[in-house]
Amino acid sequence: MAARAVLIAAVASGQGKTTVTAALARKLVKAGRRVRVFKCGPDFIDPMLLERASGAPVESLDLWMVGRERCHRLLAQAAQEADEILIEGVMGLYDGTPSAADLAREFGVPVLAVIDAGAMAQTAGALVHGLRDYGPVAMAGVIANRVGSANHAAMVKTSLRDIPLFATLPKQGRSLPERHLGLVLPDEVSGVDAILDELAEQLVLDQEAWDALPPVAFEPPAPADALPPALAGKTVAIARDEAFVFVYPANLAVLRALGAEVVYFAPLANEPVPAEADAVYLPGGYPELHAPALAKADAWRASIRAAHAAGVPIVAECGGMMALAATLDDGAGAWPMAGLLPGGVTVQKRLAGLGPQALTTAHGILRGHTFHYSRLETDAPVSSYTAKNPSGVQGEAVYRIGSLTASYFHGYFPSNPAAVAGMFSRPAP
Repeated sequence: MAARAVLIAAVASGQGKTTVTAALARKLVKAGRRVRVFKCGPDFIDPMLLERASGAPVESLDLWMVGRERCHRLLAQAAQEADEILIEGVMGLYDGTPSAADLAREFGVPVLAVIDAGAMAQTAGALVHGLRDYGPVAMAGVIANRVGSANHAAMVKTSLRDIPLFATLPKQGRSLPERHLGLVLPDEVSGVDAILDELAEQLVLDQEAWDALPPVAFEPPAPADALPPALAGKTVAIARDEAFVFVYPANLAVLRALGAEVVYFAPLANEPVPAEADAVYLPGGYPELHAPALAKADAWRASIRAAHAAGVPIVAECGGMMALAATLDDGAGAWPMAGLLPGGVTVQKRLAGLGPQALTTAHGILRGHTFHYSRLETDAPVSSYTAKNPSGVQGEAVYRIGSLTASYFHGYFPSNPAAVAGMFSRPAP
């Protein structure tokens, strides 16, 4: 199993990794290549954009959260189906434990460095050589972002010495907008496909150098064990609209593999919890951007309170939990929410939680992460479930009120399907 593969990384966030990865993916697709894109580390928004650019689902790769075995399986499967594999890194190349560099070395994937050349020229060579040699990593080449002219590109290329300049992208007249949790969702951007096409056209790729990259071989993985149908015959209702969008595709696959039927409803449209729901999943998202609409959604709020009173298991992550507080203060006022959790949520400008987390459950460790700007002030009882970071430092609180499990913690369900089945099941009588 082999395919051309690169890990697209940079010295830090904000260099244009996502823009470059999306532009390259769209350019290769338009050239008739079969492209699979992955995102290194926990993320929801970048994968949505990269899926839009490539036309194929985007999975997460992370040696800690996803695990080496699943990362290997995903890459080997992609190598069977695709001509090109692009892996977008996270933050800087060596940031985090494990880092994007660790992932690249683990699977023998060369690094394609993105540099923001907008305010430099010959110093680009020093930066890229440092990125290569610090680890070290195998450096496939460089894509220079925000290049001002052909002469500017030539100076950058000369400075790289023995490292190829694969492509350049000029300063963009139109870029992908951002907000406090990252890029704006693709469906919220007017003409997003036109922007992606424009970026792909602007990306000047050395096609000969790209095609000369040797393929990366991935050993065939061992067959995956089938999951026991612990949720067979159960229906899991998932909130899905502009306020509740942060769901790993792998989480949905695990629920289905456990035997559950997955149905959706839209709280923003004032849709109630489906009557057939045996469990409810309220994922993260942007409820703070839609607080007035959620406050007016009387049918939705009454239905989630009725489901809770009936003992239906409810799993609420981050934004899902925010919508269940008594109030949500978006800066313009404190809006009434569903009220299953006492107290209020306040959105702030300062980051309140970030990083990998491990949740201890009755069925072992469920891995995931946290990333939020809001804070919850509540006297709700804290669960015996505890979230900690990989170093063992206390992380996000987990609240349990009756059948409700709520936290800022985002779980990655493939890391422990048995724990997931337990969270979405009623206790045995």
